[in-house]
Amino acid sequence: MPALDTGKVLVTGANGFIGAWTCKTLLERGFSVRGTVRNESKATHLRKTFASFGDKFEVAVVEDMLEEGAFDSAVQGVDAIVHGASPFDLAVDDPAELIDPAVKGTTTVLTSALKHAPTLRRFIVTSSTGAINTPSAEMVTVSEADWNEGAIAEINEKGAEASPLGKYCLSKTLAERTAWDFYNKHKGEVGWDMVSLNPPYVFGPVLHEVDKPEKLNTSMAWWYGAVVGGSIDNESLANVGVAWVDVRDMAEAYTLALTTPEASGERFIISAGPFKLQDFVSIAHRLHPQLHAGNTEYNPAKAVHYTNYVTEKQRKLLPIKYRTIEELTGDTLENFQARGWF
Repeated sequence: MPALDTGKVLVTGANGFIGAWTCKTLLERGFSVRGTVRNESKATHLRKTFASFGDKFEVAVVEDMLEEGAFDSAVQGVDAIVHGASPFDLAVDDPAELIDPAVKGTTTVLTSALKHAPTLRRFIVTSSTGAINTPSAEMVTVSEADWNEGAIAEINEKGAEASPLGKYCLSKTLAERTAWDFYNKHKGEVGWDMVSLNPPYVFGPVLHEVDKPEKLNTSMAWWYGAVVGGSIDNESLANVGVAWVDVRDMAEAYTLALTTPEASGERFIISAGPFKLQDFVSIAHRLHPQLHAGNTEYNPAKAVHYTNYVTEKQRKLLPIKYRTIEELTGDTLENFQARGWF
């Protein structure tokens, strides 16, 4: 596919943590953006946030993304689709509560694209490193060639008793596989290609509508609890964590995936590097001494990171200049402080 330097991009889940930053970044790069939300009330904040872009930003209401034909109108006239609407909630019992929206939602928007988007040139799937592997206490090196077979086995064995993370990883694995299977089945009929982006934990400043910490999305609620709330014990602070990426760099990854012809048909791990929660806590305490110090015996040089993500392909084809963990922490705390959250 030739590079897509201009045009209209449909962003599903535009009012979400990643979606809002994705809209902002695309607009700043000169794209027009149509963002989907579930109801009109969720559109108000987005319209206000992006008012300076005038008619280059518009909202499409998709009340039920699982309903057949839900995206038929939204996909019309767009040059690219960034599909990011999918649940990330670890507090579920029935795996189907995560799997059905992730898989059916992906199928719904793809079917609409197949039938009603003749101008479409690229479809980007937001997947996860959870579709590549489940974090474990064993040393592993994984790349985009890997799939999370372990999550499938865990759910088959344990069902509702499976770990919350295992349920989430399965939902992302099945949703991404569904997307690739759909594309490979129909690629001879369409004029568009597909790319998937697989980030780990996504952290950073909040742009979407949130009026209090209790309403933060799952990843940022966890980060807030660790860094500001002091709700995580010292042993976990020093030992829990896999890999991270700043939400603003994730948004940049979408832009690069749209504008890079060689990204066609590829999966990309989008990761800035490994972390333990105490890394964020230590930086936060240094910047704002009133915040708790956490585990003062923690030595980052001795931290053991069990999962190594191979990111050479991303660094070659999508050369993101990742923000540092210090930048992420400082900017996020500034964002929280401006909201009166500490």
